[in-house]
Amino acid sequence: MSDEFFEKDTNQDEAADINSREAEEVTETTAGGNTMEQAGESTTGEGTINESIIPESSVYRYKKPSQEEEKKEAGGSYSFWAEQVTGTGAGQTYENYQEYKENKGFDTSNTTYNQRAEELKQDEKGRKKDGFFHKAGKLVAVALVFGLVAGLAFTGFNEAYYKLNPKAAPVRFSIGDNGSYKLLSSTAVTDGKIAQKTDVTDVIEKTMPSIVQITTTYNQVYNDWFGEQYNQESEGGGSGIIVGKNEKELLIATNNHVVEGADPIKVKFIDGTEAEAIIKGTDSVADIAVISIDLTKIKSATMDKIAIAKLGDSNSVKVGEMAVAIGNALGYGQSTTVGYISAKDREVNVDDKKMVLLQTDAAINPGNSGGALLNLNGEVIGINTVKYASSEVEGMGFAIPISKATPIIDELMSREILTEKEKGYLGVYPEDVTEDVATMYNWPVGVFVKKVISGGSAEKAGIVAGDIITKVNDTEITASTQLKEKVNSYRAGTKITVTVKRNVDGKFSEKTFDVTLTADPQTDSNK
Repeated sequence: MSDEFFEKDTNQDEAADINSREAEEVTETTAGGNTMEQAGESTTGEGTINESIIPESSVYRYKKPSQEEEKKEAGGSYSFWAEQVTGTGAGQTYENYQEYKENKGFDTSNTTYNQRAEELKQDEKGRKKDGFFHKAGKLVAVALVFGLVAGLAFTGFNEAYYKLNPKAAPVRFSIGDNGSYKLLSSTAVTDGKIAQKTDVTDVIEKTMPSIVQITTTYNQVYNDWFGEQYNQESEGGGSGIIVGKNEKELLIATNNHVVEGADPIKVKFIDGTEAEAIIKGTDSVADIAVISIDLTKIKSATMDKIAIAKLGDSNSVKVGEMAVAIGNALGYGQSTTVGYISAKDREVNVDDKKMVLLQTDAAINPGNSGGALLNLNGEVIGINTVKYASSEVEGMGFAIPISKATPIIDELMSREILTEKEKGYLGVYPEDVTEDVATMYNWPVGVFVKKVISGGSAEKAGIVAGDIITKVNDTEITASTQLKEKVNSYRAGTKITVTVKRNVDGKFSEKTFDVTLTADPQTDSNK
């Protein structure tokens, strides 16, 4: 049924006329007393209504008003009545369906209401979807702008900071073939103090003037198949640390094995100049020696460039601290390696003697011996001495703790340089009592007196065969070579104190003797 069918007549007179005619038709039908039924129609005594033409979902109905409604009607007649629809807007009343649809924005063409509703739903979804992407795009744009501004600000701050503090700039080193880079931990000097940084250049610059290169020459004797002897010179090398100076000489500490038996000994300073040195004192057990250079042999310009090393405290060193090793590796000149303190008080057997050393993974190679092991304050904490050389071992170097070496160095520095005729002799035939021997026989470690020289210093003082010498003055004696070096360091006629352990009834008791040293009695066995 078309929408025009439901339009309300605006002319009240025409409506009243229609109602009158319909009333007459109803009266006629009723008078006949028959009820007619056709497809889609029903006829009753009250009138004929074609209900099939009215959709169930329609908001309009065709009916007879109730009695109360008839009373309210002006004419009180039975009429074609369209129900008024009240709009959702405040105070809006729509008189017909056409006006209602137009006011609501519905299309009044042939398109159905359901189709139009579906289109409106799709439009609404499209608008929501467009709104989501619009918001997401704005969010991404804001994030990009923020990141760009933050990155530029951070980069600018770093550049400004490194320009104001050039020593704080990180130092990169390449690893492998892929071009990757990493940073190294290091130090920088600020007002004479060492501050954590990414390299050790300041430590090196501060301490290198106190490190020297040592070149030694040895005269070696060979025997051929026919018993003939040949002399051949060979060279060696090592490092040294400038530890002192007096009015006459410059004093340098190194390892005993670097200079033992060498003649001559040449020292090269940081400026490349060289001078010849002599041995002032050695301690073969501690593997420490002090050599000296006459100041008159050193140029004044060189004296201005060199420095005396600052000795630190190895007792306060902690495992894991960074350490720097400087030395004349392989005789190529001064070089630097960096590592960490791997262990303290490590017992190591070197040439059949036990030494208690600092262990480090800083590379210590031939030529590094006698050089310095430093902390990040530029202080000497050890004297590089030995490394394990094996295909199964890597990164195990050792240094003499400076706290143990310092008393020995001080004593060696104070020694006189004596000729063979001026040196004192004890007059005994010695034999080492090593730790293995001491454990086997339950003896003290020291030097066993096999025999005394008749008329020698030891015999005169009361020392007898079978005594074990353990001290000379305040220095502990653990090997015969150490005993000889110590006694020979004193001038003949000097009085020394010798401590021995004597076996009495199976028990060792300690005794001390004051011994006045005599000159060499011209016997090869005399010590």
